[in-house]
Amino acid sequence: MKTRCEWAGSDPLYKNYHDNEWGIPLHDDRKLFELLILEGAQAGLSWLTILKKRHNYRKAFNNFDPEIVAKFDSAIIEKLLSNKGIIRNRLKIEAAIQNAGAFLNIQRKFGSFDAYIRQFTKGKPIKNAWKNQNEIPSKTKESMAMSVDLKKKGFKFAGPVICYAFMQATGMVNDHTVDCFRYQEIYEYSK
Repeated sequence: MKTRCEWAGSDPLYKNYHDNEWGIPLHDDRKLFELLILEGAQAGLSWLTILKKRHNYRKAFNNFDPEIVAKFDSAIIEKLLSNKGIIRNRLKIEAAIQNAGAFLNIQRKFGSFDAYIRQFTKGKPIKNAWKNQNEIPSKTKESMAMSVDLKKKGFKFAGPVICYAFMQATGMVNDHTVDCFRYQEIYEYSK
């Protein structure tokens, strides 16, 4: 029996996400864009809700191609608002489109979104050593700095809590608890 972070619970989808995705350093710009949009969509909801809808999001948002999403018009927005497979929140959908444009601007300026975003951890993952889930913060000085800068660059739904969840998901920080079987694996992987 593997010991996992407490939040992974017993749902097979959640456990699979925990075991195979969460916290692994991610450098692919399209996947970074996907997670940033999904973290924003999750605001006020559970991550499990988003995971259950992720396949539908990928279809609705053209596999998270920021070039295509940035060009979504009012007709596509209306179509998305009637799509029961995603979170039908106009502000979140419009934010995803605006964020796609801001994302492309960052890519042009920095060469990649990954190159830009890693500056908030000085290019290396932050290796925490939490004993239990209650020790893990919901935001940090790094996520607050990221949030401020993303908002300056035109991003919406990019508050410090969303930014920290993004940092955790993309391996910018190792927030697996030390008793979790993934802790040491991620620690070694991100050397």
